[in-house]
Amino acid sequence: MTDEEARGTSGGAAGTSGPTGGLSARALTALLLSAVFLFGLIRIAANVYSYIADREGAGVIVSPTIAWMLEGSSLIAWAVVMIPCWFAVRRIRPPRVALPWAVAIHALLTIPVSLGHIALMVTFRAALWRLMGLTYHFTAPDGSPILYELRKDVSAYAELVFILFLVQWLVARYAAPPAAAPRPATLAVGDGAVTHHLPVGEIEHVAAAANYVEIAWRGQTLLHRATLTAIESELAAAGFVRIHRSRVVRRDAVRRVVTLKSGDFDVEMASGAVLRGSRRYRPGLDR
Repeated sequence: MTDEEARGTSGGAAGTSGPTGGLSARALTALLLSAVFLFGLIRIAANVYSYIADREGAGVIVSPTIAWMLEGSSLIAWAVVMIPCWFAVRRIRPPRVALPWAVAIHALLTIPVSLGHIALMVTFRAALWRLMGLTYHFTAPDGSPILYELRKDVSAYAELVFILFLVQWLVARYAAPPAAAPRPATLAVGDGAVTHHLPVGEIEHVAAAANYVEIAWRGQTLLHRATLTAIESELAAAGFVRIHRSRVVRRDAVRRVVTLKSGDFDVEMASGAVLRGSRRYRPGLDR
């Protein structure tokens, strides 16, 4: 088992232990991705003039416009492919997936990602060449052009995965938390002839029990006729999240999360209770 606290972010993947001010997650993500795109522009500028210089050294005159179109179409194709890559990195990364498995999965994803990049790049180039009254021919200096591009895309995808992981980590660590929604003051719980009005900040966790739910409150367990889905919806604004198909917890009552080898996890609550969580619901707890 791996103690999540040893990772140095007691707030989990959402970075709730980070600063409380600054840019929102969306604004910080846009800023960082814009910086990544600007870095890409600087790189292709270097590639363009290196390409022109290499061709001139071989006695071939290349139009700067053509060179920019070749490199620019590749960059735009990567910008489009980056969208599914963003979600792939978000779901396939430690600690959600063990590091060896994450590396293996991303290695396999290199092929479809590269093929998607090649298809978009060739499509963009064919359209640009047609606008200029020319015909684009997908060729390579030697051998198959697809294999030629695949070889280049392996390192490009590895670099992209690292950059996206870094961007997501920075956003989780440093973005300002969203403004808290108004919390419901109490939850009405019928218990026979008695109706308890429980302060939601004192409810630790709720578990499904057939047609009822069991509500852990001040060391007691109250039985309430309701579905877990209804309770989850009612308490979502108060910071309750589902960790298992039959259990929700109050996030700020969580003291420790221990990840198991299977990907499931144990949640230690403020009361000392230890609850089992399913890896399927881990993203909700990490947000």
